[in-house]
Amino acid sequence: MNQKTPASSEPSDYRAYGAERQPQPGEPGRQPPVVVRSAGGAPRVTYTLLGVTLFVFFLQMASNFLTGVDYPAELGVKDNGLIVQGELWRLLTPMFLHSTRTILHVAFNMYALYIFGPGLERHFGSARFLALYLLSGFSGNVISFLFTAAPSLGSSTAIFGLLGAQGAFLYQNRELFGQNARRALVNIITIAGVNLFIGLSPGIDNWGHIGGLVGGSLFSWFGGPLLHLDGVYPLVTLTDGRESGDVIRVGLAVGLLFAALAALKIFL
Repeated sequence: MNQKTPASSEPSDYRAYGAERQPQPGEPGRQPPVVVRSAGGAPRVTYTLLGVTLFVFFLQMASNFLTGVDYPAELGVKDNGLIVQGELWRLLTPMFLHSTRTILHVAFNMYALYIFGPGLERHFGSARFLALYLLSGFSGNVISFLFTAAPSLGSSTAIFGLLGAQGAFLYQNRELFGQNARRALVNIITIAGVNLFIGLSPGIDNWGHIGGLVGGSLFSWFGGPLLHLDGVYPLVTLTDGRESGDVIRVGLAVGLLFAALAALKIFL
């Protein structure tokens, strides 16, 4: 989105190569790494999503305790029959709901959001990160709607979208970030593979995971940051070459693609 950030000598997750600088002894012809960080303050969207999801979970717990019925889940779970009858919000609301049978469900997903969210939000920007999260959750619920009749809920659809987006972002900017990005890519592929394998267990909506992964990867590949370094060391800036209009068009295209898939099932 044409954001520029001064390069920093402070520790960072990634080291960028390519800034114009004289090679050091022992490294003939090679430019040493320049440590860079993306712009952005506190990851407010990540923390807001955490807060909203935990608040909804507490509402679910309170509803169960007071009435014996989890009314938030009753109103928002992905239920194919009710979606076909017109309750289309159920393709979005499951990403904010979790099973109250165990706290591990919400705890694992919120931990994953806390781990992956802040870094992605700093690179993507708050608005683009929010779009990524919502599109991933929507995509996962649509694919679940298409391929399994079982009711489902949970933010893991959106979390898998963050995994896919992180992988696409690192791959597209691998030359800039160097070896650290390659190691991170291997870790992401491993995490996704292990969790998809675990998702083969009964009672886990693996179709939702796959849909979220695909939706997040698509949005990131075509609408995520394309970073490059500008300037001469030490006056180096990190620039996102993706135009805002392109990001909006990609977001609309991904959303309409999965909405069309849902419409086909509803009407056909």
